[in-house]
Amino acid sequence: MVNHQIVDDQNTELSAEDLAALRENLHEQRRFRQEQLHQLAAAAASRADALPARRSTAQLEVSVKLAASARLVLADVEAALTRMDLGRYGTCHLCRGPIARVRLLIVPQARFCARCQQVKEAGR
Repeated sequence: MVNHQIVDDQNTELSAEDLAALRENLHEQRRFRQEQLHQLAAAAASRADALPARRSTAQLEVSVKLAASARLVLADVEAALTRMDLGRYGTCHLCRGPIARVRLLIVPQARFCARCQQVKEAGR
C-alpha cells in the first residue's frame, strides 16, 4: 500500500496533543540520557577499580566522548522543556520565526528552524 499523504514542511501549528506528545518524548529522552550517564559513570568506576593498569587510552577516550555527547543532548532536552514551560517552544533562536511542526516532531529539542540550522552548520 502506498502512502499518498503529503507532509507540509511549512506547517508550524502545534496542537495541544502535539505538545503533550513532544513533552513526553523529551521526558523519555531525559530519562534515557540520565540513565546512560549513570551507566557510563558506573562502568568507568568499576573498570578503574578492577584494572587500573590495563585500561587502554582508547577505552577512556570513548567513554569520555560518550559521556560528553550524552551531557550535550541532555542539556538540549532540558532547554527544550524549559522553553515549553516558558511558552517559547518552537521559536527559532536565530531568526525568531517558527520552527516547522514536522521538524519538531523529528527533533523535539531543536533550537533552530531548518534554514537557520543549515546556516549555523555551514559556518562551522
